[in-house]
Amino acid sequence: MKYSVVDLFCGAGGLSKGFLDAGFDVKLGVDFDDAALKTFANNHGNAIAKKLDLFNLDNVAKIKNILNELGVEKLDVLIGGPPCQGFSLAGNRIESDERNALYTAMVKTAELLKPRVVLLENVPGMLTLYKGKVKQRIFEDFENLGYTMNVKVLYAPEYGVPQIRKRAFFVGLLKSDEKFTYPEPLLSSDKFITCEDAISDLPPLQTDKGNIIYGEEIQDYFTLPKTQYQKEMRLRSSKVYNHIGSIPIEKTKKMISLVPEGKNYKSLPEEYRKLYKYHEALTRYDSKKPSLTINTGHRSHFHYKWNRIPTVRESARLQSFPDDFIFFGNKSQQYKQVGNAVPPLLGKAIALKIKDYLKNEEIK
Repeated sequence: MKYSVVDLFCGAGGLSKGFLDAGFDVKLGVDFDDAALKTFANNHGNAIAKKLDLFNLDNVAKIKNILNELGVEKLDVLIGGPPCQGFSLAGNRIESDERNALYTAMVKTAELLKPRVVLLENVPGMLTLYKGKVKQRIFEDFENLGYTMNVKVLYAPEYGVPQIRKRAFFVGLLKSDEKFTYPEPLLSSDKFITCEDAISDLPPLQTDKGNIIYGEEIQDYFTLPKTQYQKEMRLRSSKVYNHIGSIPIEKTKKMISLVPEGKNYKSLPEEYRKLYKYHEALTRYDSKKPSLTINTGHRSHFHYKWNRIPTVRESARLQSFPDDFIFFGNKSQQYKQVGNAVPPLLGKAIALKIKDYLKNEEIK
């Protein structure tokens, strides 16, 4: 038996990809981004991708109708990462921002469907936002529905993701006195997967003369897999997709060529250094470390070796998306989908623990 999952604010579906790989049956992904929904639909088996405006809380009822049509009588797990911008305060109230409706939609969906487990993920800063009032509200809202709530921040490199990224995971267990057991780290810092471990087999997109090229929509791998991580990422793919280069203007190309591996604009000669103020400007990855947190395409991070920003595929590898996970939309939309996602390997780690909990509940 496979446990059923619904993913709200699914985006491309990094979190639900983790659940899929952990053996769950992902039934439905809900979002309002057309390109992300196309990506979700093409990478999650038989799951339905549905465009719903969750600012309109009346649409929550449609989620139940869709599940009824799919023959899902009882939902096992509801997952989602509602945008945290809605938690703004006016005085002591956090109900004032209309974007709060997106978080409220998560609560209303849980109230309507009564899944056995609720998983809400977000940035770690949410735990201390407004002196902890946001965390308190999340706990209270779900506890009022009968869930025992827990929260923990997980560090992606400890779960095999070659990227420095932290996410807060709220887990609610319905009608349970248990404290949820979070996954233990799989790797110590000396065993973290590095940038080089992750992407060194991908085409360099650079000619022998040093000129950066765009490359083709579908390409051959540059080398045989060099690491176990690369083998795993390539397991179900014989070609490279989403690996189109971005050719920087001459000034940027010159500037990044002056930045040593693992450094940023602060390593530039003084006359150039003053041109930059953003603290991550011209950051070149370190081949011997995990990457910095993948962003949504701000063009401030550069390849550890080549004088260009990472491609969508390189960023996806650093997020732990396997190579057969194809992204749709224009290149800007693809970068956004990758940057906004939960790393699938991190999602899988917590999904396996939720699976253990559900199995144990059935034995009781």
